Amino acid sequence: MNSPASSPWALYDQLIAGVSEGVLVRDLCLGTHWSYVEADCGMGVAFTTTRGAQRADKSDWRGRPLCELAELAKSWCFEEATLGVAALNAWYSRPDLVVPLGAQVEEPVELPYGFIRRTDAFELVRPQVEAAGSQSRVVVIGHFPHVDRIQEYAQLTVLERACTGPLDTPDPACEYVLPEADFVFMTGVTLINKTAPRLLALASGVGAFTTMVGPSAVMAPLLLESGVDFLAGSMVADPEKAAFAVKNGAGQLFGEALQMVALRR
Repeated sequence: MNSPASSPWALYDQLIAGVSEGVLVRDLCLGTHWSYVEADCGMGVAFTTTRGAQRADKSDWRGRPLCELAELAKSWCFEEATLGVAALNAWYSRPDLVVPLGAQVEEPVELPYGFIRRTDAFELVRPQVEAAGSQSRVVVIGHFPHVDRIQEYAQLTVLERACTGPLDTPDPACEYVLPEADFVFMTGVTLINKTAPRLLALASGVGAFTTMVGPSAVMAPLLLESGVDFLAGSMVADPEKAAFAVKNGAGQLFGEALQMVALRR
């Protein structure tokens, strides 16, 4: 396993280096809640992250190399980094790359009231957590919907940059709680805000089972070599619906436009 602590930029540099130089950007959108990048190879999405440095790059990236746009993943302007990570997802999070690796791809299920996903990363890992016992310590980085359910079968700490509820602990506490964790769930947004290398180093240092989860998680085997045990991200199943949902802040992004995909080390 690569050491995520060897260089904070090593993970980003290797991810960017893996993107083919011959692939061009077709379209992109920095949306209010989600963003996308569409390239010759497919479409990738990421959660629109703010509160970083002032945005300097406002280029028209259409027709330019995807690998160059992916370099924005290293930007301290989080809006720019959002597009960079979406570009990485356009390259890595696609069926022809992840399915041959044995990824589990979940088809959307149509019910009378719409489309849903049958399960999620937390439920996929839940049997392991329960087998470890009710005293196992779970740290979740990012306040996901229904995360409070983990309290039913384990000790839970939620690290959040903007604390909004009684479960949330300010994310600088990672230095204190991750060295005691048995299981870690970290949002893919940590790739955007640059906390991923340090968080992976802390989790790997104690052998915690680490899951990177959410549409911003890049489905790259390199992450499985850098401290992630379980990648639970998504692939764009319907680019037209994904673009509509991003641009309009409406429509079914989850279930219809995106497919959940999971890959274990």
